[in-house]
Amino acid sequence: MKKSLLLSLLFVNSVALFAQNKDEQFFKEIYNSVLTKSQCYSWLDHLSNKVGSRLSGSEGAEKGVQYTKSQMEKLGFDKVYLQEVMVPHWVRGEKETAYIQDNKTKIKVPICALGGSIATPKNGVIAEVVEVHNFDELKALGEDKIKGKIVFYNRPMNNGAIDAFDAYSGAGDQRYSGAKEASKYGAVGTIVRSLNLRLDDFPHAGGQSYGDLPKEKYIPTAAISTNGAELLSKSLKSNPNLKFYFKQSCQQFEDVLSYNVVGEIKGTEHPENIMVVGGHLDSWDLADGSHDDGAGVVQSMEVVNIFKNLNYKPKNTLRVVLFMNEENGLRGGRKYQELSLANKENHIFALESDEGGFTPRGFSLECDDANLSKITNWKPLFEPYLIHSFVKGHSGSDIGPLTGKTIVKAGLKPDSQRYFDYHHAANDKFDAINKRELELGAGTMAALIYMIDQNGVE
Repeated sequence: MKKSLLLSLLFVNSVALFAQNKDEQFFKEIYNSVLTKSQCYSWLDHLSNKVGSRLSGSEGAEKGVQYTKSQMEKLGFDKVYLQEVMVPHWVRGEKETAYIQDNKTKIKVPICALGGSIATPKNGVIAEVVEVHNFDELKALGEDKIKGKIVFYNRPMNNGAIDAFDAYSGAGDQRYSGAKEASKYGAVGTIVRSLNLRLDDFPHAGGQSYGDLPKEKYIPTAAISTNGAELLSKSLKSNPNLKFYFKQSCQQFEDVLSYNVVGEIKGTEHPENIMVVGGHLDSWDLADGSHDDGAGVVQSMEVVNIFKNLNYKPKNTLRVVLFMNEENGLRGGRKYQELSLANKENHIFALESDEGGFTPRGFSLECDDANLSKITNWKPLFEPYLIHSFVKGHSGSDIGPLTGKTIVKAGLKPDSQRYFDYHHAANDKFDAINKRELELGAGTMAALIYMIDQNGVE
């Protein structure tokens, strides 16, 4: 009996060792493939420099759809198709202008209208300024001190946060809801400090919402660069009665038809189980969105290129989904989930890349404890590639609505320190991308998908 037990243990250990060695070898092949045979950098070059900005509803967004669809068809998916989705169509119009008027001196400062904002009157808005750092301060001032003025939200991102995304989430409410809240007290406009950890002259765009306000209560809102915010705050301390002028001509049109781009490889053993990898194809209009989220788009496509180069055929169905309208509506992610429910599909895994093309560090996981433990046990396979962080947390906005009987969601976590230097700003261009970092991110995504495909979910 003891001999039989010993033989059984030896057999189990040898099988486990064989599997580990097999996985280690395949990881080496994945990273070698992506660092020597990848196409993601050249795809991003075209998407950024030939197609350009891709705000939902724009000509650039449509060109992005057609370009990525054509490249995915060349990759040899079993099928490539478009999912129709109606998206917002907001247009920035002429370049915004702004200045601080301190007595007779006018000092120009860089601003950009926030997505979904209304235009100022034709001749712009000029008014005294009230500086606040949160909605509690706004409420404390009340209508008597705010009516007829411009509210200036000047709460910086928390520079003490190690993860830059924690700093971002702690400052985002003033951008998203600032105009809505200020309008309740009679403000004529709002200016919001750009969500950026460094001091520079780039105003950062982003979505904002008027919520349930009636349209007659809408007020124009814009982001000001961090340098501009510092100057305005300093000027207010020396002259609380100075005035601020800004002019913007943005417009909101009727929704228009756009598309998610989907490529599918049917699973060889469990075609009914679907794994998704994706990023969002739309970008803000100030630049070409190379980090946000051109990087995620081409990394997701590269996963399939890696598997093709290695002749790896997934056991489960693999879909690359390039979502439309993450930036100002999340319509693409919601439409994908709506169609998934209608088609009674079973998703077991979803991976999103939407934190830039910087050096990968790990994954943020949305799953139960059993699956978290299972994935964390694979950490030794990733550590030789400097992938060390496996934590519970937000996976991605586009895969957020997705459901399944048992589904694991993951977000690629690159190094976050430089991301907000570029996020939603005019410098988010192709020259900000490091080829090797971009490729390493794609390889890391392929490695996790391979492990899920081989081992399933709990």
